[in-house]
Amino acid sequence: MNPIMIQAVNDDGQSIGEIEKIAAHENEGTWHLAISVFLFDAEGRLLIQQRSEAKYHFAGLWANSCCSHPTVDETIEHAAHRAMLHELGVYSNVKELAVVRYEATDPVTGHTEREHDHILVGVLTEEPSLNPDEVQASRWVSISDLRIEIERQPEKFAPWLPIILKQVSFSS
Repeated sequence: MNPIMIQAVNDDGQSIGEIEKIAAHENEGTWHLAISVFLFDAEGRLLIQQRSEAKYHFAGLWANSCCSHPTVDETIEHAAHRAMLHELGVYSNVKELAVVRYEATDPVTGHTEREHDHILVGVLTEEPSLNPDEVQASRWVSISDLRIEIERQPEKFAPWLPIILKQVSFSS
């Protein structure tokens, strides 16, 4: 199996070459391009997922609807559509809302995220069909309830989720 190559980036988020996905997360990590998709229902609730225990980092934690890394020749939007289909078995039109840069290290595995993360939002009109290799559970939650849950039990959530929620205004 060929390694997945993703885009390493500079401080401005401009591609400076490619790096193997796992290598980008090893040791202190390498800044790289990422996408985080936030899918809302007609009532304004956010679909969140619990990451599979099989994930190589931040396993079992609750996160946004889905995440991925654009491959070397892939657009941000295409990566979002690929991730939605792969993880959730769904399709939604999405639009980019913001870009967030963050760093986070998994205390269990030592893998590090250093991401220039494009935040995309969409509306989902169907229930997801979860890929168990990626997602072990999902649920709908209001942004206000999610903020309360994160405040009360931050250890149950992927570290990028509260960072994004602090920096991005979701109109739901």
